[in-house]
Amino acid sequence: MHFHATSRIATIALALAAGPAFAEATNVTPQSFVVTHRAETTAAPAAVYAAFGQVSRWWSAQHSYSGKSENLSLDLRAGGCWCEQWDGGSVEHMRVLFAGRDKLVRLEGGLGPLQDRAVTAVMTLAIAQSEGKTVVTLTYKVRAPDGNLDKVAVPVDQVLGEGFGRLMDLASKG
Repeated sequence: MHFHATSRIATIALALAAGPAFAEATNVTPQSFVVTHRAETTAAPAAVYAAFGQVSRWWSAQHSYSGKSENLSLDLRAGGCWCEQWDGGSVEHMRVLFAGRDKLVRLEGGLGPLQDRAVTAVMTLAIAQSEGKTVVTLTYKVRAPDGNLDKVAVPVDQVLGEGFGRLMDLASKG
């Protein structure tokens, strides 16, 4: 997973365009961390939920196995797969645990290099209405028995921040 300064600037700009934004990696220890990204948007909850399901349009190809975001899919139903398929290979990035239309999606799985580390990881996308705005919160909780998560918390936060910014941009167009 590579992350360039240009991408960081674009992510910040996209998140700010969506409304007040918040990003934070907390509870960082060798065995665990929590990443949280939050933004307000004028997009309807249904638009945010629909955009989340279009992972190929907001997840960066740079953070895929195939190098092509169009190979990504996300089936928004319990048991559904955030998967990637290409000629000669496929990978399950995460599995959907809960899908509450226009309100909540919860997935389980270790993204990227976390996958082979026997992590327990849960991502939650919560969508709520507050004072005429849609508040979107993405939380990724990761725990690993073998440690060294304190060394990857910031890069994971950056990759998720990039994707979250692109998700919010897509939702606001939709």
